[in-house]
Amino acid sequence: MFRSLRALFAQSTTTPANASADLCATKSALAAALPEQGQLNIPVAKSDDSDLIGHSTIEHGRYLARQDRWTELSEEMRAADQERAAVSDGMPVADLLAFGARSDVVLAAEHALSDGKAISDYDLLGGISELEGEMSDNPDEPMIAAVVALAHIDLAWAWRGTASDATLPPLHRSRCAAHFDRAAAILPECRKDASESPLIAAAGCALLAGQRKSNARVSDEYERLITLDPRNQRHMRAMGSHLLPRWFGSYEELELQALRIAVRTQDIWGAGGYAWVQFDAIALDEEACARVDVEYFLEGLRDIARLRPDQQMINMLSAYCAITIQNGQGLNDQADLIRSQMRDTANWLIRDHLTELHPLIWAHAANGFNNSVRINSPERFAARGQRDALRAISDLFRDELCSGTDVTFTPSGLQFSQN
Repeated sequence: MFRSLRALFAQSTTTPANASADLCATKSALAAALPEQGQLNIPVAKSDDSDLIGHSTIEHGRYLARQDRWTELSEEMRAADQERAAVSDGMPVADLLAFGARSDVVLAAEHALSDGKAISDYDLLGGISELEGEMSDNPDEPMIAAVVALAHIDLAWAWRGTASDATLPPLHRSRCAAHFDRAAAILPECRKDASESPLIAAAGCALLAGQRKSNARVSDEYERLITLDPRNQRHMRAMGSHLLPRWFGSYEELELQALRIAVRTQDIWGAGGYAWVQFDAIALDEEACARVDVEYFLEGLRDIARLRPDQQMINMLSAYCAITIQNGQGLNDQADLIRSQMRDTANWLIRDHLTELHPLIWAHAANGFNNSVRINSPERFAARGQRDALRAISDLFRDELCSGTDVTFTPSGLQFSQN
């Protein structure tokens, strides 16, 4: 979770919480995706720089840290954490503020290490030493300590990089371990001082993922986090990914924990808890996809759409079923059968629930909703998402369009007319 926050800062864009919709239906815009006879008309949500809530929250945290207004930052983080405040895609506001506060330190180190520059220990350690100083000056502020612990986790990943275990230089390995160890030393005090904090519980889960201990009780840590913040689906999705065999778990444990979380969150998500735990896991792993209880998973998606019918959620579920889960086609016969049922679900979601298009969501769907993907041009990224969405939607309405019927999405539902 916390590694993906860096991309939010770098992208400088996200899907707004309240997007304005403009009808985008010119033939020239759709010519590459649609048949000639009928026309697809769907409002397209436009990004508004003044509406980039996630980015502005990160910038606010960064500003407070730069101005040495750490007490104010701590108070805002604590309030957001206690209220379980989140932006429209589920990212907790406290997490965004925390990333903003450490972003100068983390991004500078990442840039230096990625460029391979010869930098002295002081250059790489100076920033984190300043953060440690702020923690020492504010010994009774667990939110500030959490910022420092998360900075150490980010720096550990920066040193780890993308090299394999066999090719990772000894210096990088030792610095990575040292930062993880320092975070592990800080977090217990944070938890003692703020035992009900989802931010600190999530940091503990992030620390486990970095240390990758064979005896790590990942399920227990995530269950505790989900109990603290059950309405945030991001925690359940992260749990499922880390229960794959490639990380800490097994296919059997993934299924068991998905069922357990469904029961624990039934009053909030219906069967959706099962779907959320499996959501990213089955997109990442062919065997997990082949093993999923597809009927229960689809029941979960239906419950999510019923309980959270906002267009951001409907776009995400539609894009997931139409694009994300379809990646890997042909690698596993049983998984392909699951994918065909997901495609049918995309048809239902789009026909019965979609009223406007959110291009950035569809663009992220092609990358498996991997927020760590670097985006050089948000405009081109959104344009790609719009093309992918129009192609997928037009495929669902191919019969109507080929018969000369115009398909128009409206707030009250679909409208069909003969041109």
